[in-house]
Amino acid sequence: MDEKTMVADSLESINSELEKFGNMIAQTENQELKQKLKMIRNQCEMSQEELYQIARSKSYYVPAAKATQEEVAHVKSLFTQKMM
Repeated sequence: MDEKTMVADSLESINSELEKFGNMIAQTENQELKQKLKMIRNQCEMSQEELYQIARSKSYYVPAAKATQEEVAHVKSLFTQKMM
């Protein structure tokens, strides 16, 4: 397995774990456990960001183009309509 594949697999795994932490945090009533899970999630997010920066620097990951102002306005309007 090459380095690019390993980095991509690691990012995918971390992203999956972040999603799981979010679900666990939302579902627990134990405040001590909730705080611990938040701490672990924050550490996981820092690792994800570090690995993401490495992937970007090696051109293993190229982000999508930024949304235009029109696209942003359209999405905002969709959420505004749903709120009313």
